[in-house]
Amino acid sequence: MSLAATSARSRNPFRVAADRFSVTKTAVRPWWCDQPDCDGKPHEGWPLKHARTNQRPPLGDWLVHLILAGRGFGKTRSGAEWAKQQAIQLPGSRGALIAATWADGRDTMVEGESGLLAVLPPSALRGGSAATAWNRSLGEVYLANGSRLKVFTSEKPGRLRGPQHHYAWGDEPAEWQDAPDGTAKDTTWSNLMFGLRLGPHPRVVLTGTPKPVQLVKELLFVKGDRRQGRRPDVHLTTGSTYDNLDNLAPTFREQILAQYEGTRIGRQELQAELLEDVEGALWQLTRIEELRVASAPELVRVVVAIDPAVTSGEDSDETGIVVAARGLDGHGYVLADRSGRFTPKGWAERAVLALDDHKGDRVVAEANNGGDMVEATLRTVRATVPFLKVTATRGKRIRAEPIAALYEQGRVHHVGSFDQLEDQMCSWLPDSGESPDRMDALVWALSELMEHSSARAYLAALAPPCPVCGTPNRKDTPACAKCGHKLTEER
Repeated sequence: MSLAATSARSRNPFRVAADRFSVTKTAVRPWWCDQPDCDGKPHEGWPLKHARTNQRPPLGDWLVHLILAGRGFGKTRSGAEWAKQQAIQLPGSRGALIAATWADGRDTMVEGESGLLAVLPPSALRGGSAATAWNRSLGEVYLANGSRLKVFTSEKPGRLRGPQHHYAWGDEPAEWQDAPDGTAKDTTWSNLMFGLRLGPHPRVVLTGTPKPVQLVKELLFVKGDRRQGRRPDVHLTTGSTYDNLDNLAPTFREQILAQYEGTRIGRQELQAELLEDVEGALWQLTRIEELRVASAPELVRVVVAIDPAVTSGEDSDETGIVVAARGLDGHGYVLADRSGRFTPKGWAERAVLALDDHKGDRVVAEANNGGDMVEATLRTVRATVPFLKVTATRGKRIRAEPIAALYEQGRVHHVGSFDQLEDQMCSWLPDSGESPDRMDALVWALSELMEHSSARAYLAALAPPCPVCGTPNRKDTPACAKCGHKLTEER
């Protein structure tokens, strides 16, 4: 080797680290076998369970590998195994672990059951154990060969601006706080990609469930537009919950499949389908995602709304129980969805518990849908429960439209995710004749909370009251539905 080459080599800290630790390089068998098509079950030469074909990294030269799959598919294990292999094969290398929050990075990507520390053998760790290899306060994992993997989060995307990396594993990119901003400047994604420039083949693997946020759209499609086709520089792997059922606990199968099978949101959570907005629906999932928050501000009023099922039993409708609040900022906040199939006593107990959990002010229910029965049932659980009976003088569409308008104005936020509620909201068509229980409870809760907001003015504009009897009627109604007074001429 020439003197110049030796000098250049000595100035490269990563080559120095590689040389220093090359004698202790650990040979660790990959998680994937060499069979062209494998279900991951033990076979000759591979006595343990291992990667299915759709959990393997793609062959050839690629920059971004996007794994979008259903819950329980094995996404985290796939990402951790790939990151492990990169760190071992590139002594002295630098890897980034990108999570939505610090807790996600620590608890799932590193310390989780399928995280890095679970897949790295002790011989590959610095000092031979997690205690000497994992710096929990700094979020850094050190390998015996000098490689280091560090946790970064979307909470502080600016921290990705300086460091350089050979490879990166990003988990649940749709949950990153700036995912609605897509690949714009100074986002988690753009800062990561600017620093992904070490070594001959820098790469990133992303694992997650698809949600229609801008980042996912821009990773999938040219300019984020489905009509322009798939991006050629992103290798996409898809899979469903059913691919990995044999390895999932029976309780997981029962709970998750029972909750999501046959629903629109199940196409996202189980089949990993990117759900687009339903044409004609009052709510759009993209808007709900944009307005979603991790926590609510100071609250001034909290209500629990009930939309009771007429019957109880396995085949009955659900009882909608939604907790919502108005914040000091004047915005509405959806705090909880406690809906389900219950006996009358069961939903009453659940509603009262929700009232207590959220320090609520009152329970709200519709008089036209068993309001007297609701109050009587609630008082068998707690005689002093504060209760408000509201009367539906308008059709479901007229009640729902002003609440949907508040979402469009950016004045209602979901504190966390409520998959089944949001599924009903985003798939309900006003003229369908259906009456979704969770959505109905949401509308009652927000109507009661936001009665002095622009929702009421919007409602009055949509359905001005009859000058004779005061009953609201749509603008295009020729005569009052209640008293028959002619309205066309006056409007």
